[in-house]
Formats: sequence, structure tokens, C-alpha cells
Amino acid sequence: MGFDKLIKTKFNMNLFTTPSHSQRFCIFNKFRHFYKYDVSETDTHDPEVMLVKAEKFAASVYGTKQTKFLTNGSTSGILASVLSVVSGCCDNILLWSNAHKCHLNAVKLAGANPIFYNILNDENFGVPKGVKPEDLEPYFKNFKIKALLITSPSYEGYVSDIKGLKGLCDKYGAYLIVDEAHGALYPFSDKLPETATKYADFVVQSLHKTAGGLNPTALLHVNCDIDLKLDMISTTSPSYPLLLTIEKNIRYLNSSRGKKELSKLINNIIELRESLTEYDFGGDDITKLLIKKEGFSGFYLSEKLYSFNIEDEKTNDISTLLLTGIGTQKEKLDKLKLALKRI
Repeated sequence: MGFDKLIKTKFNMNLFTTPSHSQRFCIFNKFRHFYKYDVSETDTHDPEVMLVKAEKFAASVYGTKQTKFLTNGSTSGILASVLSVVSGCCDNILLWSNAHKCHLNAVKLAGANPIFYNILNDENFGVPKGVKPEDLEPYFKNFKIKALLITSPSYEGYVSDIKGLKGLCDKYGAYLIVDEAHGALYPFSDKLPETATKYADFVVQSLHKTAGGLNPTALLHVNCDIDLKLDMISTTSPSYPLLLTIEKNIRYLNSSRGKKELSKLINNIIELRESLTEYDFGGDDITKLLIKKEGFSGFYLSEKLYSFNIEDEKTNDISTLLLTGIGTQKEKLDKLKLALKRI
């Protein structure tokens, strides 16, 4: 099973290789077990072979042409995607004016020309909405767009029309790159929004945000035939312990046990929402608890929750966002429900 075979062959060896700790010397005792799994490439052990097998298995799970493991977060996947499609400084990349900074950094690094679009706010919750093809077609008519870079879901759980946007990109001969960092659970439940991996040319997902992975593990899914430039921004000495956790993470999410746990999470959230009739919930993704209460500002609600030892993810004048994921147990949701009932 992938990296397991590699790791098991290393424990009893006397290593005269990198890394210098040789899987025995441990500077930080709390990570002692982690050191045992920290291997490197040698003539007798080729972890690259294991990585290729693990990534091929992942591609079969997600139904993609390629799925690449990332140990430098979704940022590296965005950088690699933009670098892969840009052929010169005259290429225009269409991106949201308030997107994550790695989007603009990717365009700058590729030497391309950024074209910015704006997104209207959902005035009921004070956060950006999703994007539809008709919102962006004027940009395609006025500029020769090489690639469209979309964030979906948004931080607050608003999902864009990815299928429609792919049709728009195909119409004008552009690539579609989707930052689905907060949607890593989507492929594993039909109760969640449809994953962009079904349509987009490139999709980036952060396993650590919602899917139970370690920081900064992530995935880059590729659905087009292209010379992927991931090696231009990736280290030649990757963390094999992190790669191992990515492989395990995918196998867990795709297992009956993992899907059962995800279904349990969703059902617990539905129960929570149904019990809090005095609150309004926003967004398209049920795992993003975007809440508001009449008469309260989002900041006031955040402060009151903090007094119950509950910390939210993000707050604005109107609403408060609390994130959940595969590791959110019912006990934790019950504490949130009790606190919200008492506010």
C-alpha cells in the first residue's frame, strides 16, 4: 500500500544517507515517531516510485487525469497551474480582485497580465456571492483571456457555477483553474456541493482545511493534457511523512468508514441548524456555519461566543463564520448549540 512498504524497509537499516538524523537521532522528542518516517531518496530505496503509484491511485479515486500530492499547501498548486498555462507576458489571467494573495502572486511569477473582476456581496450576510458565467462573459468579450481563476467555495461557503464557467471558458478557448481549497470533502458526499474536479482543467484542494489532513497538505487535480510545471516550484526533498499522510487521508475519505464519518458530520450539522430557529444560516456549503441573529452584529455574536470558550473563524458587521470538518465531533457541535441558545 504505497509508502507503507517503503517506510517498513527503512527502520532496521544503518543509514549513511540524508536526512542526517538517520531515523534515530531526535532533537524534538515530541516528534520522535515522525523522525522514523522521515526518509530520503537513495540508490536502494526509491520513494518516487511509491509516490507515482499513490498519485495514480488518487487520480482513480477523483476521476482525474492526474492528481498530484502537495506538501506546500494549495498555494503551490495555484502557482503550478498558472505557470503551466501561461506562454508569455501577453497572456491575460482573469482573477477576482480580492482573491487569496497567491492568485496574483502566481500571475506575477508567470509574467502574465492580471485582469480583475469584482463579486457582488450577499447583503443579507455581508460576504461575497458565488460567480455565474453571465457575470464574467463581458471580460471574455473585451479581452483575450488565457485562463480564468475562480475561488469556489468561497471562505464563507458560497459556490460558483463551475459547470457553466467551464462552458464559458471552452467557448472562448480558455483554461479554468478552480481554487477549491475549502471543498476537499465535496467528492465524498452527495449532500455537499458538486466538486469542481468534474469540470475544471485544474482544481486545488486543501486537505488540512476540512478533510482532516496535516498542515499544509493539499492536492492538485489536472483534467487536461498539459506539461505541468509543478517541479518548477516544488522542493526536490519533499516530506515523505507528509506524503504518507496524504495517501492515508485519501484512502480514509474514500473508505466506507470515512464516508460514514462524513455523513454523521452532515447529519449532526443539520440537526444543529434545525434546532436554532432564531438564527439565519447563509451559504451553499452546510459545513460552513455562516450565522447571524436579528438585532446582533457579527462582532457582538463573536464576542459572546468567545465568552463560552468558542472561537469563530471570521466575522463581519452582519454575520459570523464557524468552520467544521471531518474532525468536528457531535460533542463540539452540542457545545456550540448550547452557547448559541444562551446568547
